[in-house]
Amino acid sequence: MWYVQSARFVSFEGGTNISLQAQSGSDSRCLQWLALALTPRLGPARARLLVEHFGGVEKVFRASLTELEAAGLEVASAQALATGKSLELAEKEAISAAAAGAHLLTLDDPGYPARLRQIYDPPVALYVKGDAAALVRPSLAIVGTRHPTPYGLGMAERLACDLANRGLVIVSGLARGIDAAAHRGALTAKGCTVAIFGTGIDVMYPRENKKVAESLLQLGGAWVTEFPVGTFAAPQNFPIRNRIISGLAVGVLVIEAGEYSGTRITSRCALEQNREVFAVPGNVTSKGSWTPNTLIKQGAKLVATWEDVFEDLPADVRLALAPAALSATEAGATASLFDEEALPPHERRLFALLKPDEATHIDELVEKLEPEISASEIFAALFELELAGKIRQLPGKNFVRSF
Repeated sequence: MWYVQSARFVSFEGGTNISLQAQSGSDSRCLQWLALALTPRLGPARARLLVEHFGGVEKVFRASLTELEAAGLEVASAQALATGKSLELAEKEAISAAAAGAHLLTLDDPGYPARLRQIYDPPVALYVKGDAAALVRPSLAIVGTRHPTPYGLGMAERLACDLANRGLVIVSGLARGIDAAAHRGALTAKGCTVAIFGTGIDVMYPRENKKVAESLLQLGGAWVTEFPVGTFAAPQNFPIRNRIISGLAVGVLVIEAGEYSGTRITSRCALEQNREVFAVPGNVTSKGSWTPNTLIKQGAKLVATWEDVFEDLPADVRLALAPAALSATEAGATASLFDEEALPPHERRLFALLKPDEATHIDELVEKLEPEISASEIFAALFELELAGKIRQLPGKNFVRSF
């Protein structure tokens, strides 16, 4: 049988279900919160108001259909709660969550992130895979377009690496582009990073980021979602999850995003949640620079280096991070992740010609290096650098440095 203990589902042989009467008080409350999350046409804000109205989550499930309707619930919601349908769904969902390797954090759980609890509509139940302690540590959200320039990718990796090196948890959405680059930057620093899914905890989207997602778990990070197990990548889910990205963090850093984008939604959520908003300025002729440049004009902090973020963090956060930041500074940690002097001569010469924020075509490299280095040696050096992760190849035989 299955039961909930300390917001974690554990299995025992001998059955498939357990009634609420057979559970401890904390186990029962966990299932009840989950039942509210699964109740049709209820939503997190109304669910929390309902609990406040009745004076506790247990009392919601003792209320009659008449009392629930009198509290302002829609008929579908009131019937699901009064008939026990929501609780039945919660018990089945608990089994599915355990099978997916996830555990639950509910709104009244001591381990629920305090910053997220403060927003207007915090999820009443979070599915977490990995180390839930990462959710309560000081964190910064880094978000941006799914179609970045080499400059945007480089800045995301560089800043995430430097900030993770100084103790901040990096929060993002595991999407293509800037999100994935932010996670990779944190992983490069052997830091902690948290991915907020717009799907069920068992649905990897996009699949190309599976390796990044698995790596962050190994380094003490976590996957988080409010969507039930098996939820597919529906477009409407991603704007909904953006409030969690900003809600978990002390601030949001925007790197490249168009005028109409999910990143703009996240930045608006951050402002509504009274979070710090940071932005990396971009080329004014690029559509992807519209959101960060506009945010800067509206008062967001302009960011060029990790210090620009660090100095604007709340005082208590900076104090908490001070030992890690001091250690990283003493160690001489910088945005450059590779020691050029350790490279073989041909690779070092080639690496020096590449930039992190501007693509260089292979023809240009050959033109600059011949006859000093033959074309075959250039191709071999590019292959070795790319294999080592020091450079990236972009479409059209263009190359940029990795940070």
